[in-house]
Parts: sequence; C-alpha cells; structure tokens
Amino acid sequence: MTEIVTLISAGLLLIGSAFTLVASIGLLRLPDVYTRMHAASKAGTMGSCLMLIALAIHSADFGTMSRALAGVVFILLTAPVSSHLLAKAAYTVGYRLHASSVRDEMAPQDKQ
Repeated sequence: MTEIVTLISAGLLLIGSAFTLVASIGLLRLPDVYTRMHAASKAGTMGSCLMLIALAIHSADFGTMSRALAGVVFILLTAPVSSHLLAKAAYTVGYRLHASSVRDEMAPQDKQ
C-alpha cells in the first residue's frame, strides 16, 4: 500500500511540475500582459494545487494533510479573483492588447 501511495504522489508531483513549467514558459513567450497573466493564473494554479495534493496524500500526519488541503482551497479561491483584478487594473492604467488580439471586450462602446 505504501508503494501505491508513493507512486500516486510522484505522479501528481510530476504533473504539477509540468503545469508549473508550462506556466513559466507562458510568462516568457506570450506577447502581452493579459495572456501572460492567463498562463500564470491557470497553469500555475493547477500546478501548485496538484503538488499540494501530492503532499497531502504522501504525508502521514493529519496536521500536514489538513494544511495542504487548506492551501489548495485558498489558492483555488484567491488566484482567479486576483488575476481578474490585476488584469482590470492593467487595462485601466493603459496596457493595451497585443496587435494579434481579435477583439477588445472592454473598449468603450458607442452610445446609440
């Protein structure tokens, strides 16, 4: 049973690390602040949550398990809200979309 728990934890750690790697590559390669923020918030959240779940599964201590799962809940609740607020603040300050963007949903609409 211990080997199965170790294999599951190792698999979750590898998958979480892959998501975190994709998030870091997205930060380096994507063209504007909004797509970079999207990569960091989505893939980074998934990667860190999977690694914390691996910690919760692998630990034999209830205190460590409960703290890891509380961290997962906290990250899942705060990461989308914070990335949305940062994107809205960036747009308000004046960071514009990349030229290859298809549509600007927040552009002022003509009054009819």
